[in-house]
This record gives sequence, C-alpha cells and structure tokens, in this order.
Amino acid sequence: MPTLYLSPHPDNFQNLRVLIAARYGRQEPKVVGLPPDTELGNPSFSLPKLPALETQTGTCLSGPAAVSYLLCPDAMRGQSPEAGALVQQWISYADLEIAPAACTAAFSMLGICEQSKQVTDRAVAELQSLLAVLDSHLKMWTYLVGEAVTLADVTVACSLLLPYKYVLDPALRTSYTNVTRWFLTCINQPEFQAVLGPVKLCEQAPDMGTPKSNLRELTADPETQLSEQREVMEPPKSASQLKKEAKKKEKLEKFQQKKEKGQQQQQGEKKPKAEKKDLGVITYDIPTRPGEKKVVSGPMPDSYSPQFVEAAWYQWWESQGFFKPQYGRCSVSEPNPKGMFMMCIPPPNVTGSLHLGHALTNAIQDSLTRWHRMNGETTLWNPGCDHAGIATQVVVEKKLWKEQGKTRHDLGREQFVEAIWKWKNEKGDRIYHQLKKLGSSMDWDRACFTMDPKLSNTVQEAFIRLHEEGVIYRSTRLVNWSCALNSAISDIEVDKKELTGRTLLPVPSYKNKIEFGVLVFFAYKIEGSGEEVVVATTRVETMLGDTAVAVHPQDPRYKHLHGRSILHPFTAKRLPIVCDDFVDMEFGTGAVKITPAHDPNDYEVGLRHGLDFITIIDETGCLINVPPILWGMKRFDARRVVLQLLKDAGLLREVKDHPMVVPICSRSKDVVEPLLKPQWYVRCDTMARGAAEAVRRGDLRIVPDFHLKTWFNWLDNIRDWCISRQLWWGHRIPAYFVTVHDPSVPPGEDTDGRYWISGRSEQEVKEKAAKVFKVSPNKISLRQDEDVLDTWFSSGLFPFSIFGWPNPSEDLQIFYPGTLLETGHDILFFWVARMVMLGLKLTGKLPFREVYLHAVVRDAHGRKMSKSLGNVIDPLDVITGITLEGLHAQLLDSNLDPAEIERAKQGQKSDYPNGIPECGTDALRFALCAYTSQGRDINLDVNRILGYRHFCNKLWNATKFAIRGLGDGFQPQPSPEPSGSESLIDLWILSRLSNAVELCDAGFRAYDFPGITTAVYNFWLYELCDVYLECLKPVFASPDEAAIQTARNVLYTCLDAGLRLLSPFMPFVTEELFQRLLRRSHSDPPSICVTSYPTTGQYCWRDEGLDHTVDFMLSIIRAVRSLRADYNLTKTKADCYLQCLDSKTVEAVTRCSEYIRTLSSSKQMLVLEPGRVPPSGCAVAIASDKCTVHLLLKGLIDAEKEISKLAGKKAELHKQILRLHERMGSPDYAAKVPAKVQEADAAKLKQSKTELQKSEEAIEHFRKMI
Repeated sequence: MPTLYLSPHPDNFQNLRVLIAARYGRQEPKVVGLPPDTELGNPSFSLPKLPALETQTGTCLSGPAAVSYLLCPDAMRGQSPEAGALVQQWISYADLEIAPAACTAAFSMLGICEQSKQVTDRAVAELQSLLAVLDSHLKMWTYLVGEAVTLADVTVACSLLLPYKYVLDPALRTSYTNVTRWFLTCINQPEFQAVLGPVKLCEQAPDMGTPKSNLRELTADPETQLSEQREVMEPPKSASQLKKEAKKKEKLEKFQQKKEKGQQQQQGEKKPKAEKKDLGVITYDIPTRPGEKKVVSGPMPDSYSPQFVEAAWYQWWESQGFFKPQYGRCSVSEPNPKGMFMMCIPPPNVTGSLHLGHALTNAIQDSLTRWHRMNGETTLWNPGCDHAGIATQVVVEKKLWKEQGKTRHDLGREQFVEAIWKWKNEKGDRIYHQLKKLGSSMDWDRACFTMDPKLSNTVQEAFIRLHEEGVIYRSTRLVNWSCALNSAISDIEVDKKELTGRTLLPVPSYKNKIEFGVLVFFAYKIEGSGEEVVVATTRVETMLGDTAVAVHPQDPRYKHLHGRSILHPFTAKRLPIVCDDFVDMEFGTGAVKITPAHDPNDYEVGLRHGLDFITIIDETGCLINVPPILWGMKRFDARRVVLQLLKDAGLLREVKDHPMVVPICSRSKDVVEPLLKPQWYVRCDTMARGAAEAVRRGDLRIVPDFHLKTWFNWLDNIRDWCISRQLWWGHRIPAYFVTVHDPSVPPGEDTDGRYWISGRSEQEVKEKAAKVFKVSPNKISLRQDEDVLDTWFSSGLFPFSIFGWPNPSEDLQIFYPGTLLETGHDILFFWVARMVMLGLKLTGKLPFREVYLHAVVRDAHGRKMSKSLGNVIDPLDVITGITLEGLHAQLLDSNLDPAEIERAKQGQKSDYPNGIPECGTDALRFALCAYTSQGRDINLDVNRILGYRHFCNKLWNATKFAIRGLGDGFQPQPSPEPSGSESLIDLWILSRLSNAVELCDAGFRAYDFPGITTAVYNFWLYELCDVYLECLKPVFASPDEAAIQTARNVLYTCLDAGLRLLSPFMPFVTEELFQRLLRRSHSDPPSICVTSYPTTGQYCWRDEGLDHTVDFMLSIIRAVRSLRADYNLTKTKADCYLQCLDSKTVEAVTRCSEYIRTLSSSKQMLVLEPGRVPPSGCAVAIASDKCTVHLLLKGLIDAEKEISKLAGKKAELHKQILRLHERMGSPDYAAKVPAKVQEADAAKLKQSKTELQKSEEAIEHFRKMI
C-alpha cells in the first residue's frame, strides 16, 4: 500500500486535490498527517514538500502536481496527446495563476493576512479576471477538457474552493454562471463528495478587519477544535464554573435560535424563492465514462432538469454509431428498399459562434434527419466547416497585432498562413462542440473543412476545368473594395446602412466621424458660353474622376446642350455631355455627373458611350491621378477639401440633407469603395439558364414556392461573378501569368487572358504555355496569382467536394446527388443558386432534388439581430441560462464602441431584465421549429422558449405518473393493436394518437414544422395529460383487473408512440423517458433515435364519430368548470344535472357521464331525459344547443352573502363605467390621447360592461335561491 504524507490542515486544497485524484484512481493509500514544517524522514524525497507519496515500489514523489498525476487514472490525464496537453495547460493555469490569486483574495477577506482594503480589492479583482477567462471557456464546455472530469477539473476546482466558500457571495457569482455551474457539477461528483463532503457556498463575504489566527476556525466542527485547544492550555475548571458556563451557553443558544427565527420571518418570501430556484438545478452524478450508456435504473428526479436529462446521451449515441449511414447495414452500398436521405450542412464559418439563426437551421435539419433515420432510410447528414477567408484572416490579424504588434506583412505570406492553421487547429472545433450541444445527429467521421486536401483538390480542379473552357476569365471591372481589408468583397459581405439625412459615421483609420446623407449641388461651366449645368452628388470627392455629364435625351431643359462639353474646374479637361435613358429627370437637377471608375451605374454609362475610366482612389483609400494639392490625401479628408475648393471657385450651389444607403463592409466596418481592378470572373449566363430551367421543368423543387420569383429574377438577370479576393488565407488561384523569354513573343498585359494559364503544378503550366506560344518550356517563367478564390466558390462545390470529386469513390456514387438542401432564404442566390449552377456544369447532375428555405430570425419586436441593439443571443445562453450581468459582460468582448455598448445594454435590460432562464436544448429546438411558419421572418420571443421547458416538465411528470401506473410487473404486449376490450376513453385516446401520427407524417412531407409541433404538443398536453391520464386515475384505483390491464396497454402505446413522435424535435428528454419504459421485444432497437417513427399504416384507429362524442363531452366539462370558477367552488363538489334536448343526446351523455363527473369534479352526474326539469337553486350554463348544464348550488353557498358581495362589485363597476364615459367623452380625447391608450380604454369599457351584466345575472340568480 502506498503511503501519502499530508499536512493535516482541513482547508489545504492541495491535499484535497490529491485525495480526489486517488478516489478517481480507485487507490486507497495509507495517509500520514505531518505538521507543515516537518522534514520527511526518507532521504529519497529529493524535494521534501508536502503532499508527498511513497509507492510500494519505493518511488518517492512530492508536490501536489506530481502526486495527483500518479494517483489518477490514465483517462483523466487526457485521452489523446492534444487532450493531455490541454489538461496540463489548465493545471499550470491553476497552480501559477488561480491558486495564488485565490489564496490572496480569501486570506485578505478573512483577515488571516493583515492587508489594506486596497490590496484586498486588488486581489479580488485579479481573481475575477481569472474567473472571466474560465467562464468564457466553460460557456461552451461541460468540463475543461472533453466531456468528462479530468485532472484539470480536479485541480482547478480545488484551487477555487476557498473563493467559493469565503469570497464569492451570490452577487459576485452571478457574473460567472458558467464557472459556478461547472464548479457545482464537479463538487457533486461522488469522488469529490467522498473527500469534501457537503460544500457550503459563501452567502456573504466576511467583514474585513476581523483577523483570524487560523483558517481552521472557519471550517466545520469549530467547537471540537476550541475544546482541544482549551484542554491543552487551560487548567481544569470547578463544578460551579462549569455550571455557570452551561447556563451561559444555554442562554446564548436560545438567543441565537430566536434571532434566526426573526430573520426568517423578516425574509418571509425570500426563502421559498431561493428553494424554488434551486429545485430545477439537478445534475446527473452517476460516474459514466464518455460513450457508455447512461444509467436510468434509479428513480426519476422530482422534476425535469435539462442538465440532468441532457447528460451522457450524446456521447453514447456517437459511440454506438447511430448517426452513421451504415448503421444496421453491412455497408452504405447495401441496397435499402426504404430509400436514402442525404443532406449536407451549410458549412458555418470556422471563426464563428452559433447564434439563433444557426440554431434554427440546426433544429430544422436535425429534425428532418432524425425523421428520415427513424423511417429506416440510409441517412447521412454531413458536417463541415468553411474556411471563411476574410473573417478568419481579420480575426488572426487582430490577434497578431494585439499579441505581437505585428501585421501579416511583417510575417510574410507563408508564416502568416501557418499562424492561421495553428489558430484553426486550436480554436476551430468550437462550433462543432456547439453543434453537438444542440443534439446534431451528424456523422462526425465525415466532417470536412473547405481547406482540407480533398476539398482543396476539388476547388483546384474545378477552377482549371472552367478556365480551360473559357467559363472563368480575367477582366478589369468594378468590384466592392474594402480599403481596410485591402481586398475585394462579395455582395453578401456588404451591409446596406440606410440614412434618413445628415449622419456622422465612424470609418476605420479616421480620427473623426465622417459626414454622410447630404446632397451636394455644384456647377460645371459649359464650354464656350456663360451657361452652367448643375449636378448633384452624395460623394463630391469623386468629381475629380468625372469624365462626362449625362442628361435624359427627352429632358427639354437640356436639349440645347446635346453634343456640347463642359470644363472641369480643377483639371481643365473637356467633358462631354451625353444623353442616356438611365438618367432620372426627377432626381436632383436632372443632370448627372459620370465617374465610370467609381460607380456601378456610371461604369455602364461609360461603356455605352466610350468614356475615359480615370481611377482617382487607390487600394488604400488615398487619392491618385488628381491635382498635386490633393495627391495622396485620404478619400474622406479630400471630401472636405473639394467642397471648400468648389466654394472658393464660386461653383458650390447648395448642400442639403438627403436619404441614402451607405455600403459598409460587414467585416471591417469600412465604407465600401467601388474600384476598377483586374479580377477573375465566372461567366454565368449559360449556367444560370440551366439552373432556372431545372426548376421550371420540376427537376428541382424550391419550398416555399414564393421564393421562385427571387430565383428566376436573379438567374434571368444574372451578372458575371467576381471570384478574386486579395487575401492570403484561402484557396490560392491556380493561375499563372506567363512571361516568354523569346523576341518572337511580345510581352503580355495583365488583362490579356492568353498570358494566364492554369494548372495543377508549375511543370504542367509550363508545358501548356510552351504549346500555346510555340516555344520550349525553358523559355517560360511563371508568376502565380497572389489572390485567393472567393469563399463562395469553394462553398458552391461543397455538395460533391466532400465526397472527393472528381476522384471516384463509394460515397460520391451513393450520396451524390443529395436529397435536400435546407438553409435560410437570405443566401438563396449567394450559395444555393451557385451550387446548382456549378453542380450541373461540373458533374452534369443537380446537387439535390429539393431546396427548403426557412425564415430569418428576428427579435421579439421584429428587429434584425444586431450586436448594437443587444439582441444577438447565443443559443447556449438559452440552453444553460445567463444573468443580465452575463449578457452585459459579453458586450465588452465585442467590437462595439462605448455608445453602442450602452445602447445594447439598455436593449438587453429592456428585453431580459432578469437575464435568460435555463431552458434546455429540447425546449429551444422545439420552440424554433414551432415558429418556422413558411414566411420570411421569425419574431422570436425567448420567453416563449421557457414555455416549452414547462412542456418538458409536463412530459416528465406525465411519464413518471404513467410508469407508476403501469406497475413493476407490467410487460407490454408484442403489438400495439387494440385487444377489443378497450373502454370509450381508451378508444378515443387511440383515435387521437392516430390523428397525431397522420398530422406529423403529413407535416414532415410538406415541411410544415408548426403543424407537426402543434399536433404532438396538443396530443401530449391537451389529450393525453389533461383528459386521458385524469380518466385513468379512478380506473387504477378500482378493483377491476381486466380494465386496469387494458388501460395499461393503451397507456403504454400512447407513451411509446408519443415519445417517438416527439423525438426528432426533443431528442434528449424523449431518449431519457423512452429508456425508462420496457420494450415490447428484446430485439427492439437500443435507442429511440433508431426506433421506427409511427406510421399511419400501423396507427390507423381514427374514429371521427368517437372524436365528436368526446368533444361534446369536453364542452360539457368546460361548462361545469366555468360555473365552479364563477361561484368559487374550489374544493366543494356539487351535484350536476345535464338537461338534454333529445334521446340521442341522452345516450351520448350517459356513455360519458362517469368521465364528465371525474373531470369536472362533480359529486353526482345526473342525466335528464327530454322534458324533465332540474331542481331549483341551480346555476346554469349552456354546453351546446343540445345540452344545458345545471350545477346545484343550494345549500353550498350563502346566497344573501353572495348578493351583498356582488352588489358592492356592481356599484364599483357603475363608477368605473361612468369615469370611462366621462374620460372618453371629453372634446379633445380623440385628438390628444394616444391611439394605444384609446384602444385600452375601449377594451376596459367593454370588459366592465360585460362584468356588470354578469353580476346582474348572478344577483338575479341568487335571489331565486332565497
């Protein structure tokens, strides 16, 4: 047995760390307590430091890091080299950073070390900064490394014991919800509990200035310690002294009890609130290795807890291979008569973090994937990640500048790309972890990254083939240019900022904000006359690049100027006046300045009229090709100078506010500049016709079909696609500029496509060039294009690049084309159309048969999600919950300026005054799918998600009740088929189950997700729980064993099928509950996610006549309940008389009378034949045109007392109605009172009148009882 030497101090967290590690390692060393300064007797201890360990083989180790490492099991050291390195990283962080700060903060706070308040505050602040790092990491991870407790968790948790016990009071803990959640999860593990026992968190940090001689005084069992000290230090006491001390102690205890009782009474409601809050935090504490099946043999917790339910299942699903297409089959190529379903994920950015838009996409796609898998199809949902050229480069460049003060140019291209790969390998799996947290049932072994060799080869091959065909070509055209990024950007990366008038906007690299939203009018003089033409512009600096003025040919104001010229005031150049139909005669003066090199519309005019293209702004945003006074000036600085020059020349006519749209780069927040650049383009016209025709022929289906207009409009009017990006991160363009060292071949121009040759290697390109120019390869030199391809180009190849096209493979043969593409409608043409075009062009096949486009997520007020509004929500914050302070803290990590942060905080405070409660993954997924009506936008109210957590709790309690009702000896029938002995209510619930199955099946086929969620929600909540389970209670309490057994079989069928119906949307809670039910057969599948989805062929017990009968019964029950509520009969049961119109109604009601009595809490249920009259003293309600409900109140209530109460209420209602009439009748009411207030007043008046009428009717009714 090894010997462990420890310092006996009970709060020595290094000892605790070692003991917990030993517990995990299932080791029980002999523990020897030594005073801190005791020398270790064994000279083999090279470092005589406690804790120390002497093994059975004689190995001697000292120090907590080494000892705990040796005692813990291998799995806790990291299950891979990368994981092992991360474990060591966190251990070092704990030992070198957290432990010193934690001790300093705790000892200062406790007064063990005499410190000033300033030193203590600094210590606490340092601890908080360290906790912030942990909190950010744990926001996405259950544990520090991987999905199970490692030595890193043991070390860090133990180093935080002192702060959590003595420093971090509830107010401080609210800022670190993720750390606290993780800390509580750790200390509640059995191994921690065995060493630590119950850990009481700090309720209130102790006052400073009360020094404690020993920290042990604050630990458990202080009386024992004091008595031990007294035995040593004090002489024995006399009997009288002991008697006095006993009385004193008794008085002190009574006083303390009285004080505690008073505090409890004062706090009153606060204590139950705390208990209620803690009730939902239930964790799964049974040791379960990652991949092992969760233990469900124990009792169910009292209530649903997402943390408990979601633990361990995902790792088990993965380990069992449920998400693989070959599950249950010999191989993916084995024929499957039930068909195949393949869908690829819209690859999220590797830099990204999930937002609710991602969560919506994921919830829809996973529900579809799970449904197809449960239908027995060969199912593949292929994960992947996009390299996100611009976004990733920006992130790493910022990191490089922040940490090293260097730019990418300081490193050079090769080292910078290596730095990005290093960053990607460290951080790139973050989004995969988030997707797993959402329950995504993807085949992770097939995860692809667009920069992987397999996918990069596809990109290279696609470019070369398209270039050789002439589909890709080089041309100089206008592009969206970001001066801050020094690159062209795609249209989707341009945000349109709408301005209503003069606005000052921040622009990168400018100290002061720049003015936008103004229209400047200035004059050009007509050559050879005293006339002038006035033009208007929102970008006056571009007048330096004007090469013409355009007017409409039909504009009578300028007909006499056709063919004339104007003079540029600063360059003296002659500029023609041209006629063009594009000019809007109503805008400005009807004369338009033309700057072909810096405006898309002007570019087209320049081409039509053969104008000069003068570039006056370079790639950095500085002026070129302008008068010397302006040369090199930044573009928006030049704006002010040009305005002043025009004013000095007497040419400025007017400056006024003007609504406009400013193009902003979404990545850099720079104002986008249209620039003429030689770039690579994809010729799209022919490919677009093919994509449009595929939809027109019906080969490709787009759902919802109202998106067809956008599809055809874009494809029928498509422009060629610029695919060049001036970046270093991405797929470098495999094209080379050729220089021929031979006098017979003239030197080439950059824009001459003949001199650009693409190839898979330089050798291949040289051989191609030699053939083109008819020279030997040794006369050829090459320069590869520095640019990379647009990220959307590689994304457009994604459906077949993931299978290794053009190289043949089993996956490519089986899974391409795919079945479905599901994504948001906002990238219909940026991504979907390009996938279709490239798929048809390169493979000759459509990449998928159907496209389902979901809505865009907005906030509860219908606003676009924006960080500056504070309404961008991380789905993990909805899953785990977050405080308002936590939401505020996230803003500090953003790129928002202080004013925007303050505005965002106000938005968060307004929408989430109490933060976001813990809702869980299942509730979030269900809510998102329930919202997905086939419209364009979703106004998502996070509070509604909480409602679905309550629904999960309803499922939990219903199943818990049902399992109790089924009993220990219950064994379900081999088949769900009814036995023939079912009661009316049994047959009805089976009919409703069949109806739910029909609706779910139809909903999945039509992508009607609200239809499915509504059907299954209604079945569980309003039919199974509210009606059927209530009707079963008297059955289970009866002695009729045959009825009980029949009811149990029906109940099991409903639970089994109901959970399977719900499983695609709520995979975690349905798995948890499904595993607690017995199987019909031992050969049934092991998990609900691979169990068959209920089909209409199997669940075909719909009985519409019975449905109508029970609906009629429920209308009677609602009428009785309404009467009971009206007369406040909360506990008293009354006799109920049902007056029926005809014998058919009597028969129907008689069949249901016992159910009506049970569900309406009536004493007796008496059905009256037509013509019979109920006794006097009844309250009356109409259930339908064929049945009236009479509830006997006589003898149950004091009629005179009720009349007196109602008379008072009636008088108050009269006054209220009078006041409202006076208010609404005032002369200026309609003009001065806001419309919303008027609506509220009208509704209040209507409600008051209704209540008055009911009060009068009730008074009259009570008078009849007297």
